[in-house]
Amino acid sequence: GVDGVKTPTVLPGNEHVWHQYVVRVAERDRVHDDVRAYGVGVQIHYPTPIHKATPFATDQVFPNTELVAGEILSLPMFPGITRDQQEQVVDALVKAL
Repeated sequence: GVDGVKTPTVLPGNEHVWHQYVVRVAERDRVHDDVRAYGVGVQIHYPTPIHKATPFATDQVFPNTELVAGEILSLPMFPGITRDQQEQVVDALVKAL
């Protein structure tokens, strides 16, 4: 419910295993750096769209893929994450936005 953050959705009838919890934010690189400055270990997984990665490189243009690749930010996710740690992640993200 925070403006500026697109969270993952799970379609009805499905259950996600949350290997990664990836959100989308504008100014991803700045938000990444700001959140890390608050002591939260966010990551940028898969920053290069597959159609631009060797050996799959192509001259084709996929604007939606390129847009999303520039917005994705992986928040900390692991089996033992506590409620307090979750709140620290959210607080840092909100401050960075």
